[in-house]
Amino acid sequence: MAADLSQIVKAYDVRGVVPDQWDEALAELFGAAFVTVTDADAIVIGHDMRPSSPGLSAAFARGAARLGADVTLIGLCSTDQLYYASGALHLPGAMFTASHNPAQYNGIKMCRAGAAPVGQDTGLGEIRELVERWSDEGAPKPAATEGTVTHRETLTDYASHLLSLVDLSAIRPLKVVVDAGNGMGGHTVPTVFDGLPLDVVPMYFELDGTFPNHEANPLDPKNIVDLQARVRAEGADLGLAFDGDADRCFVVDENGDPVAPSAITALVAARELAKNPGGTVIHNLITSWSVPEVVREHGGTPVRTRVGHSFIKEEMAKTGAVFGGEHSAHYYFKDFWNADTGMLAALHVLAALGGQDGPLSSLVAAYDRYAASGEINSTVADQAGRLAAVKAAYENQDGVTLDDLDGLTVTSTNWWFNLRASNTEPLLRLNIEARDTTTMQHLRDEVLKLVRA
Repeated sequence: MAADLSQIVKAYDVRGVVPDQWDEALAELFGAAFVTVTDADAIVIGHDMRPSSPGLSAAFARGAARLGADVTLIGLCSTDQLYYASGALHLPGAMFTASHNPAQYNGIKMCRAGAAPVGQDTGLGEIRELVERWSDEGAPKPAATEGTVTHRETLTDYASHLLSLVDLSAIRPLKVVVDAGNGMGGHTVPTVFDGLPLDVVPMYFELDGTFPNHEANPLDPKNIVDLQARVRAEGADLGLAFDGDADRCFVVDENGDPVAPSAITALVAARELAKNPGGTVIHNLITSWSVPEVVREHGGTPVRTRVGHSFIKEEMAKTGAVFGGEHSAHYYFKDFWNADTGMLAALHVLAALGGQDGPLSSLVAAYDRYAASGEINSTVADQAGRLAAVKAAYENQDGVTLDDLDGLTVTSTNWWFNLRASNTEPLLRLNIEARDTTTMQHLRDEVLKLVRA
């Protein structure tokens, strides 16, 4: 019987519990399907520090090589290091990681040559169909000549590329606490930061895919508590927290207070526009009002998109945008094949902070202008029904506009909110922003009452 992949093939990647939902036998079929759909005669593969990652990535390599593709294995790497390899070597790539998910999970993020995403509508659907068919009928016939499997070190070149994009030569010395969460930041940070005028205080740099200290998901406030305390205790200039596969980076200021990813998006946008006058900057519809404001103030053109990396990357390619940012701390750069890299965003923050004398809290105050709720999740059985109820409550109000680009966005002169359904869980996600905290809190309570009725 064909494997049921509906639980593990998501909109942008493959993700599930190992070995209950998928295993090395399926990984081998995914490798064969990947080279078939991308028509690749050579690919590059990397993996994170999870216990199941080496075996799964080796199986994927076997499946690809059986069908004649030459495989370059770069071993342990961050997701953005894999994107670097795909871009620099101009090869389709596969990264074995489940990002910030718990230890028993693993997954595959796939891209075409030049780090172009493979999602549901750009090849992942076809890959799933092939794997399901082959798991039922048997593996595909091997190629007349099997592909080769070779190993290559890319960490040094990845670091050199990033450092060529941000000038850190003249920054003042900074003390920075870095929480790698036992994820791949512990692998990339020492090489990227080597030789910079930084006093690095490392936290949880030991690669350990069982995550013994805390989940490697800095979006959840409980996972940055240790970092906040350490920044205060060390009297550091700032703190950085990376997620499990180190493609996202979160920032805390010298007081240990989190800096909103929207403020980082605005700060980096201003810097990229200084290098690329009149450029376009992409932001998803949940980033702060301050992002398009700052982009316009610096002579750029803001473009609003749906949430999700495939939409951002598609829009970046279409518009030739220089930079893109999301509320979830994904940062995308034209100079990095339109792919997301938290490390490059971190280097921009270090360059901006080290290029002036004030503290980080003062620097980011210019980019953090409004009161935000953060993302509030509500478990609801009838997502469509609750969304309709909220829409009905606001659609006839004076001075209010509604749009449905991604869920429901309701905008007034003093506030906006977005309510959208999760793709994977019975949740509605609410984000609110207002000109002051009182208005934000009042609106939050009003909308949540309708959502949870």
